[in-house]
Amino acid sequence: MNAAPQQSSTAPARPEGKYGEVALVTGAAGGIGAEIARALYVRGVSVGLIDRDRAALDVLATELKGRSEGSGARLLVLPTDVSRAADVEDAVETAERELGPVDRLVNAAGILRPGPVHGMGDADWHDTLAVNATGVFLMSRAVSARMMSRGGGAIVTVASNAARTARTDMAAYAASKAAAQAFTKCLGLELARHGIRCNVVAPGSTDTPMLTSLWSGDGARAASIDGVAEAFRVGIPTGRLALPSDVAQAVLFLLSEDAAHITLQDLTVDGGATLGV
Repeated sequence: MNAAPQQSSTAPARPEGKYGEVALVTGAAGGIGAEIARALYVRGVSVGLIDRDRAALDVLATELKGRSEGSGARLLVLPTDVSRAADVEDAVETAERELGPVDRLVNAAGILRPGPVHGMGDADWHDTLAVNATGVFLMSRAVSARMMSRGGGAIVTVASNAARTARTDMAAYAASKAAAQAFTKCLGLELARHGIRCNVVAPGSTDTPMLTSLWSGDGARAASIDGVAEAFRVGIPTGRLALPSDVAQAVLFLLSEDAAHITLQDLTVDGGATLGV
């Protein structure tokens, strides 16, 4: 009996590990956003640095210059309030003019206003939703409109494991991140036919100024790792806080062509703190 002929694939080879040519990273002034910007730039991607803090963006740009010599990668500082549509449109237009077509977007901008619901002011609620949810909407809408005309791209939103796990004193933050998560997945469904992938990375407790600003007392770090029973919060099974680089590596994977068939997904990076839920 003759063996059945093997079928050869006609699919074009994809470039392994390619992270794009031009990326915009919001929240690039510090913490996770800055680490993502660093990781992209040293891999030869031109990066538009977006944040309200111009001074911190300048510090990051100075640090990074010279770390990607020979690759042709460039940096562009774009002071922007992501909650304002006009600011967002100006930033994206400037990036496309100065750096070239944007084919990667990372929504990492975020603020945290902790406190119980009945102690929360209206401004805290509105500001949190404006940056963490509306900012994702405005940036994604502006960038993806241009991606659609070119037939490809990737968007990653940095949400939080709090988006689907209740936390005391974090109602506004959790609600805003849940909105950003759901929006990104819905957008990905609409954009899939245009070759644009949209995914979410959900960090847990990460060693950044946002987390440490919540600490008080010498035992605060240990409590973040071990858990707090009275707050109904389990600890971190791996026994350590995430580093910004842990989150950045997950984002880079989803931006890369190694994730070419992955969209509408939520990748949790929390050391098991939400028990895989």
